[in-house]
Amino acid sequence: MKLNAMKAYFKRNWNKEDMLNSFEIPLHAHKNLTKVYLTLFCATLSATFGSFLHLIWEAGDLYTVLTSVTCSLWIYFIKPWKVKRRVFLLMIAAFSFGASLGIFTKYFFEIDQGFVVNLLAGTAIGYGTFWFEAKSTRERSTLYVGCLLHSYVFMYMWFVTAAEMIFGGHTAHYLIKVLVVLALFMAYFVICSQEIVYNALSEDVNFVNCIFTVFFNLPAIVVHIVQLQLIEVIEHFGQS
Repeated sequence: MKLNAMKAYFKRNWNKEDMLNSFEIPLHAHKNLTKVYLTLFCATLSATFGSFLHLIWEAGDLYTVLTSVTCSLWIYFIKPWKVKRRVFLLMIAAFSFGASLGIFTKYFFEIDQGFVVNLLAGTAIGYGTFWFEAKSTRERSTLYVGCLLHSYVFMYMWFVTAAEMIFGGHTAHYLIKVLVVLALFMAYFVICSQEIVYNALSEDVNFVNCIFTVFFNLPAIVVHIVQLQLIEVIEHFGQS
């Protein structure tokens, strides 16, 4: 049900077989996909650094929140061909977001800042794995499945190594939480990758905009899945 809901949200003609076949991704689409991977890796790395500064110096405040929002909005007012300026603003927005995220997680969810740093660092490692392997292969199944499995291994190694240093006494409890969240997110990212390839076959992909699409689509997909499940439950009770 969830996979069907996700496919219905994207409303594309590709299916699971398109993702798992052994054919190579066309060169033009592969270049676009690699740019998206590299930009996501750099953005999450920047956010991780900002979050780490908040952990050790409490760098996040109202200024970083406003900076993140301002830079994110500013990007959409810059012409698409001014790539360097848009990427520079994206890095500033990501850094400010990482520095600000701990403020909200601690206030609303009472989540320790170490959890936030590890979550962002793990995500950066996952994106870095996708980018590094995308440089060496264009085969769909090797890229999607191989990158997914390797990202899990590297993220696990990171959390085991950094757990005692950042998590402290909550190692096992937080380690399971982070790994489950990131495992689900990386599986969702593979589907986003196929969507990017699908779009890149017919046009150039704006890789800066893709960064926002990857993150902003996720809440919409979750809402869409919940709606379809509610409809199914209502229909079931209506028939009974």
